[in-house]
Amino acid sequence: MTGRRLVHSTDRGGGRGPDDGVVRVFRERGGRAGRVVTVIRGVGAGETAPILAELRRFCAAGGASKDGAIELQGDHRDRVAAWLRARGHRVMLAGA
Repeated sequence: MTGRRLVHSTDRGGGRGPDDGVVRVFRERGGRAGRVVTVIRGVGAGETAPILAELRRFCAAGGASKDGAIELQGDHRDRVAAWLRARGHRVMLAGA
């Protein structure tokens, strides 16, 4: 088995994305009974709770922190991206 390398893996690593300093904001619907959720990944571990609290107020939506990701109820991608950019984060809109 020497000389072989991993080509593809379905292991998502606990919901964490690449650690490249970019905050990824995307919309998810799967596994949520058809409801849309805005997901934010790539925020530092110590920043998750304060950012979640402010975004819930800013978007007037419920939300939670799961597996190092922030989830807000509803589609707030553009508002969240603008809010994060205004606070100095590098933001990428991911997904459809």
